[in-house]
Amino acid sequence: MRKFFQEIKADLKFRSAGPGQKLSEVPKEKPKAETAPKPRQGPTDEAQMAAAAALARMELKPKAKPPSSQGAIKNQGRRLLADAKYANNPHKKATHNNPMPNKEAASEPSVSGVYFICPLTSAVIRKDEKEKHIREAIQSYFSVDPVAASIMEIHTFNKDREKVRVGVETMAKYLDNIYLHPEEEKYRKIKLQNKVFQERINCLEGIHRFFQSVGFETKTLPVPGQDTTEEYYVLKEEMLTKLEDLKDYKEQLLSCEQLRLQLHRQLCVFKPSPEAARFELPNDFYNLTAEEIKREQRLRTEAVEKASMLRTRAMREKEEQREMRKYNYTLIRVRFPDGYLLQGTFYAREPVSVLYNFVREALRDNWLPFELLGPGGLKLTDENLAFNECGLVPSALLTLAWDAAVMSDIEASGQEQPASPLKPELLSHVQTLS
Repeated sequence: MRKFFQEIKADLKFRSAGPGQKLSEVPKEKPKAETAPKPRQGPTDEAQMAAAAALARMELKPKAKPPSSQGAIKNQGRRLLADAKYANNPHKKATHNNPMPNKEAASEPSVSGVYFICPLTSAVIRKDEKEKHIREAIQSYFSVDPVAASIMEIHTFNKDREKVRVGVETMAKYLDNIYLHPEEEKYRKIKLQNKVFQERINCLEGIHRFFQSVGFETKTLPVPGQDTTEEYYVLKEEMLTKLEDLKDYKEQLLSCEQLRLQLHRQLCVFKPSPEAARFELPNDFYNLTAEEIKREQRLRTEAVEKASMLRTRAMREKEEQREMRKYNYTLIRVRFPDGYLLQGTFYAREPVSVLYNFVREALRDNWLPFELLGPGGLKLTDENLAFNECGLVPSALLTLAWDAAVMSDIEASGQEQPASPLKPELLSHVQTLS
């Protein structure tokens, strides 16, 4: 009986277990009853207003920029300097109101700029005022010599040198024909609408003032065989008695050159100074724009990388030529054996020979032979090389060395030597290099 009930219980249990399945099949999970999500309550009106106010405050507040690596380094350096200053003097704390002086920012330029001397007025002109002064000087010279002033105007203000050459030769031919054939009336008239005149002469600045100053006047004449008139330059009758003057005008026209201002050397003499090799140059010394000058420092930092590159000879020469074109001028200091310094400004493309003459003119005894030594003791033996070809741009400190044999002879003669080899008038204006 007990066994019977046990079998019934087992059968009920088996039936309640659900449908059967094979052992090789994956058992199926019973689907769970899905519960509907409870609806989320939105924020109250007070909460929404508070959130909007907080968001507005966050948008108005400036976002802090992460410090750059360079800025972090500078800030760290300032803190270290302040800590060191406070450590040396604990009673005086470094603050923003008491910053440390910047020696580099306070340094003055070695020269205030590049200057020129006008050959007409002898005035000293800044570089940025050069063009304006030339025009004013030539304009003023018309009251002195109108022919010479108009010729200078033609040669100076027309930049295309080939056009100037062709135009000047054509005008000289006009004058030469009048001088050689004064009886021929056709040579004394120049039609302004003539093709040759328009293409070769009329395009040049200053030619009309030249024709007027040498004796031509403008006339409207009838065209032979036509009912129209045209403008002519006609030589005045009284100029036929001054043919030699026309010949002189022609020679002046052909021989004249562009009016150039002379570079002011700005000669200075300084006392011996440990700052002799330090130069602070103005932008006038560079053939660069303001943006290019700012990039100059960045380009120099890349020099180390370029030095490690394998470059051909042509690449190196091209880069050297590009470097030389960066500078228009150079500031040269010559240190004498007694430590005194002679300073002057030169064109970067001038030969070294002008520097030797510059030094020789400053000597009390200009016959004394000497040599100039560049950086590293290199002798400047080839005086025909330009400063930029010698690497003496945009500034350089050179050393003067006397001829040893000559100086030995002078010492052996027992002659008393002056305290300085420079001229007394230069020493009377000696300065201190700051």
